[in-house]
Amino acid sequence: MLSLGIREPMPASRTIFNDNGFIIIDKPENMSSARVVARVKAALGAKKVGHTGTLDPFATGVLVCCINRATRLARFFLEGEKTYEATLRLGIETDTQDATGAVISENRVADFEKRRLADEFQRFQGWINQIPPAYSALKHKGVPLYKLARQGKPVEKPARKVHISSIRILEIEHPCIRFEVHCSAGTYVRTLCADIGKALGCGGHLKTLNRTRSSGFFLEDALPLAELERLAGRGDLAPHVTSMNDALQSMPFVVAGSGLKAKVAHGITLTSEDVAPGETGNRGKYVKIVNRLHNLLAVVQRKKGSQNYDYCCVFQK
Repeated sequence: MLSLGIREPMPASRTIFNDNGFIIIDKPENMSSARVVARVKAALGAKKVGHTGTLDPFATGVLVCCINRATRLARFFLEGEKTYEATLRLGIETDTQDATGAVISENRVADFEKRRLADEFQRFQGWINQIPPAYSALKHKGVPLYKLARQGKPVEKPARKVHISSIRILEIEHPCIRFEVHCSAGTYVRTLCADIGKALGCGGHLKTLNRTRSSGFFLEDALPLAELERLAGRGDLAPHVTSMNDALQSMPFVVAGSGLKAKVAHGITLTSEDVAPGETGNRGKYVKIVNRLHNLLAVVQRKKGSQNYDYCCVFQK
């Protein structure tokens, strides 16, 4: 049948989510972050949905989804510290450094004393060099490393520094060790597991991974995906949406009077006289401008070597 390009009417029961903000999902196992985003978008009928940091399909936990205009804020969350609960399986090494890969070696696991294990884990606290895994989304000449690895052409990237704020063992049940780690963005927990296994002389891989904190949001804030879909169908999502201003909780801010609001609305260059005197909170790279109701109007960034500020995002019409 010839298509005339006529859009079918939307079912009357479908709700269009026009709000802007953040919804925290407890990502289920064996689902890609992209698939979760697609389901959130479909459930909400939102124009745009993104996320602030991917999780591997086998991993679970905090996935911060930004809705509609809030997608423009995703970049401000990419460098935040994250917290994970992970399980290291000693004695087995895999090509992906996690449980999804092919086994490349098996070794006997000694009955390590708790003190020995704790000491070894603590050696990975602080700034460490970490070689990104061959099976990762990092790119080499525009091609993701995992694609090259699957073609039998693995590429080893140079080691890079990552920061482990803290790492502690939660449970030991040989040959598995469950632990919690607070780490900088860009840290590969599976590589951390592989490196600890090597340090212990028996090898190891990441068996399970659960992200419990990301971008200032905690697992307790998260909705299971099925629950989000149920609430969206009933139109009961409002209590679970974090505003754009509240999501940027650690960013210093200025409450705009009428003069500053007019400048932002017309895109007029801002100076330190407009922004710095009223800045509240810890000084940082960015400053958010809010109205008296604390709705986000804009995010600005001071130009290097200048008293002027560049607009990063403007939300005031």
